Amino acid sequence: MAPLGKHRTTHETGIDAPPATVYRIIAGARQWPQHFAPSIHVEREDLEDGAAERLRIWASANGEVKAWTSRRELDEAGLRITFRQEVSSPPVASMGGTWTVTEGPGGGSRLVLTHDFDAVDDAPEHVAWITEATDRNSKAELANIKELAENWERRDELVFSFEDSVVVEGSLEDAYGFLHEAALWPGRLPHVVRLDLQEDVENIQLMSMDTLAKDGSTHLTESVRVCFPEQRRIVYKQLVPPSLMAAHTGEWTLRRTGAGVVVTSAHTVTVKESAVTRVLGPGATVASARDFIRAAAGGNSRATLNLLKEYVEKHGA
Repeated sequence: MAPLGKHRTTHETGIDAPPATVYRIIAGARQWPQHFAPSIHVEREDLEDGAAERLRIWASANGEVKAWTSRRELDEAGLRITFRQEVSSPPVASMGGTWTVTEGPGGGSRLVLTHDFDAVDDAPEHVAWITEATDRNSKAELANIKELAENWERRDELVFSFEDSVVVEGSLEDAYGFLHEAALWPGRLPHVVRLDLQEDVENIQLMSMDTLAKDGSTHLTESVRVCFPEQRRIVYKQLVPPSLMAAHTGEWTLRRTGAGVVVTSAHTVTVKESAVTRVLGPGATVASARDFIRAAAGGNSRATLNLLKEYVEKHGA
């Protein structure tokens, strides 16, 4: 690996959970966007029989969306993961570090996260920016890991996924274009009353949208979308999810079949258990919250899918 950077940071926390559980969370990088507030999307490539991996990561840092590529070495027996960025995003010139899990002195686990980095031109303002972003994101990630590990037995109840699909008799390009050109949705989707789309970096979209509910109220959602035009795929994460959700990620996928283009909208949601009775009433449960979210989020997806089908089949080439 490349030499260590000249600037160093260390963050640590105690966790009332077994070390193996803590390590499992850190190792499961593809689930980070669901569990870690700063993480938006992770693509993973397995290397060397699972002992190493390459990650393409999109995450928020000081209010900006950054993307980089890292190589990780996984030592499950030693409960240690080392990482080194192969492609960094300015003002970071290079960055690496370690995740180390040990048994806590009174039981449970001790998790230590270290970073070393170099800044572009070693400029003081760049060093300060990286230090602030690393401190903020590390504290958020450690807090997220602690909460998740200490409630690991509830994960299967609180986290769930679902999807809806439609078959479009039209071109793959037109269907993808409908989804990619979200700035045009207010004129194409009746339930979208306002949408601001910002794309300062190609294929990374920041989206702020007001949608109309059945009761006439409007709901604001803010999301980051990462677009993969070659794969005809768009992934996203809501920055501020609705009150019943602790986290919400999603993906639009398109594939051509003999019957037409299959467009699928997939969601993964973490229920915010503390909000269930406040939002749905004193008799509500996590199960009823899941049903409510499935109906609401799925309803919006199905409406969008059906209108996409109608638009492409009417206006497509």
